[in-house]
Amino acid sequence: MGINDLLYDAYERRLRHEISQSGAIPRHVGVILDGNRRWAKQAGFDTASGHRQGARKIFDFLGWAESAGVEIVTLWMLSTDNLGRSSRELEQLMGIITETVDDLAASGSWRLQLVGNLDLLPSEAAKTMAAACDRTKDCNGMLVNVAVGYGGRDEIAEAVRRLLKKRAARGDSLEQAATEVDVEEIAENLYTYGQPDPDLVIRTSGEQRLSGFLLWQSVHSEYYFCETYWPDMRRVDFLRALRDYGQRERRMGR
Repeated sequence: MGINDLLYDAYERRLRHEISQSGAIPRHVGVILDGNRRWAKQAGFDTASGHRQGARKIFDFLGWAESAGVEIVTLWMLSTDNLGRSSRELEQLMGIITETVDDLAASGSWRLQLVGNLDLLPSEAAKTMAAACDRTKDCNGMLVNVAVGYGGRDEIAEAVRRLLKKRAARGDSLEQAATEVDVEEIAENLYTYGQPDPDLVIRTSGEQRLSGFLLWQSVHSEYYFCETYWPDMRRVDFLRALRDYGQRERRMGR
């Protein structure tokens, strides 16, 4: 073991100690997996190689999160904006995502749930991913939300459409709905209904914006922006995020 490895291990132990001292571990962590394309360009690879390397990093990250005591991870793997990319890149990306979801399910380690508008995706890819997630329904591991074809504005619009359809089915008028609908009823129709909202949202690549990720659910979340590209994220980067989270005073809007 070289000096750099020894220093790395010592730093990781220090981070773990500081995290244990705070005693604050987020139940739900949202992750914006950003920087695959820039990583590939910087390394001299094609875009697909960046996406594949990013997909491999997911397994590492989920292992780190589970060992830290996180209960739920939401991975934003494909946004509605991403659907506007070139047909060639989108085809490659969908293939990589579909294969990754299938591999995650095959590991038997985590319970998977799709989050997003599957109608926007190629039908075969959507069916394959849905079937893979269904195979994990009895798994007792950490819950992993796979956000594919996801956009925060789209989710809220879909939630409103769902609740209006439910009200129409029981005979309510639009006027009645407009008078009675509240935030709780909208929340009941979100993709993540029944789950705690994310305590911590991590975005890699140095970009400091949410880009529409979990707009409704993240109103009281803590945000951590990591400079490294997603494929290069290390365990110490994740531990730094947890340490930062533990040092904050969560006011929850108060």
